[in-house]
Amino acid sequence: MKRWEAFLVLPVVVLAGALGTLAVAAALGAEGGELTHLAVLLIPAGLATIVSTLVVAPLLARSSLRLRLVSVSVISALVSLGNLAVLSRLMIVDERDAALIATLLLYSIGTGVGAALVLGRSSTVAVARLASTATALGEGDLDARTGTLNAGPELDRLGATLDQMAGRLQNAIDRERSADGRRRDLMTAVSHDLRTPLASLRAMVEAIDDGVVDDVPTVRRYAVEMRHAVDSLVFLVDDLFELAQLDAGAIEVETARARLEDVVLSAIATCETQAHEKRLSLRTRLNGVGGATCSPRLGRVVQNLLQNAIRHTPADGSVWIEARRSPSGLELAVQDTGEGIEPGALDRVFEPFWRGDPSRTGAGSGLGLALAKRIVEALGGSIVAESVPSRGARFALVVPELQP
Repeated sequence: MKRWEAFLVLPVVVLAGALGTLAVAAALGAEGGELTHLAVLLIPAGLATIVSTLVVAPLLARSSLRLRLVSVSVISALVSLGNLAVLSRLMIVDERDAALIATLLLYSIGTGVGAALVLGRSSTVAVARLASTATALGEGDLDARTGTLNAGPELDRLGATLDQMAGRLQNAIDRERSADGRRRDLMTAVSHDLRTPLASLRAMVEAIDDGVVDDVPTVRRYAVEMRHAVDSLVFLVDDLFELAQLDAGAIEVETARARLEDVVLSAIATCETQAHEKRLSLRTRLNGVGGATCSPRLGRVVQNLLQNAIRHTPADGSVWIEARRSPSGLELAVQDTGEGIEPGALDRVFEPFWRGDPSRTGAGSGLGLALAKRIVEALGGSIVAESVPSRGARFALVVPELQP
């Protein structure tokens, strides 16, 4: 409640108290003239109450919770004594009854103050725990919690809200730390993968520029190797650019659509030369879902899976793509007859820059499978790797079918 609203409520409360006093007097046998006289006396009393409240309220606003409760109990009892004195002076209540009631009211002051101190203590302890927890959270102790306060529904709800906020804050910071760790690992891996082709390029360029190599066959061989190094850099930069777009939420706002058959054929066309060099057979089996609508970015996923399959399949082997429609959406799988994946490595194949080869000198950017997984998940799907060592690997994904 706002301050000015509280001041508007005050006269209403005073008026209600005055009417209650008149009702009590009438119940005790006061007649019309006595009630009128009492009402006249209650007017200055009410004004005094309003003025004193306006004066005392700012002082109590800066006081402790216990002092506020004690003040309320004492003031209530004093107002009751004042009302009793007025009734006794008007002879509505005889002196003997007034003395007895006054004794009871004095007793009520003691009990009221005692109750206020007890209640104030529990509330003060609860507020202190809330402040302590907030301070600890501000100092970085994300495990700090208030727990159960048992100090009334308002403070209990405040404590529960603070604990929920602390939990969400801890989860957010844990996610940020995890993401920061992945970013550091990514930068370390990127620097490693950039250093190798750049060092190779620099060595060959310096050899040609310094005249160490000048015969045509060697220069041509260097040119081929330099082209391969540049291709590796291009693949790496393209994959990093795709990852940056995914982090920026580019897929979420994408509205482009493509036919699944066109996406698959485009990916095959991109990888056909590599497959031809190794005499691999590329086959497709779309099972009548070639006309299904999907995101064009699925093409990058199929391309990366094909490149991975071609890279790890020996000469004269086979790679095939199979698709079908299921209740979960569009299912697509890329399977090969390659070297397969060890069971312990299946959970790591989608990690950026992870390779079964500890030297990490194979072809590719090292981001292909990680990028494929990120794209599939951004499209609302999932992807898994399956393999039998020495008998090939199978990467299967499911994505929602889009409306044309």
